[in-house]
Amino acid sequence: MTGGHTLRGGMPVGYLADLGAVEAGAVLCLRLWCDGPEAKALLRNEFARALETPAGRRALRSFETLFELWIRHARRPLMRHAVGCKCLGGDEACFANFVAVASAGDREDALIIATTVVRADVAALMVSLAGDFGLALRRMAIPPAPEEARRPTEETLH
Repeated sequence: MTGGHTLRGGMPVGYLADLGAVEAGAVLCLRLWCDGPEAKALLRNEFARALETPAGRRALRSFETLFELWIRHARRPLMRHAVGCKCLGGDEACFANFVAVASAGDREDALIIATTVVRADVAALMVSLAGDFGLALRRMAIPPAPEEARRPTEETLH
């Protein structure tokens, strides 16, 4: 074994800009959550603003619990890059893919990913939490409809 073995999860595997909205959102949430109390407050406020307060709180609770389970039951420490880093680390890529797969409803694939990271008895709960969190990220990524589209039309088409 070499000294670099312990940093394997932090090795760059891509760029944040190459990810979709859900995957990039998952990585940014992970980075912010680890960046201290001010960053956590920023994240809480963004979820509350983007999803309305109760839904934002639920989504953030899913993320918090998911993160705590990942950290507490991981087979090795989670490695991450700084909030402003353009690179994507291996562990971050795994987390992003896990959240995206779970929120797309591919529970079996998400379970396979989770069992590579944590014990099997924790993996199923993590899939559920990742699905909820990822769905919230999907909702946050959808731009609001323009005002004109929200008004009922006066034309009868059929």
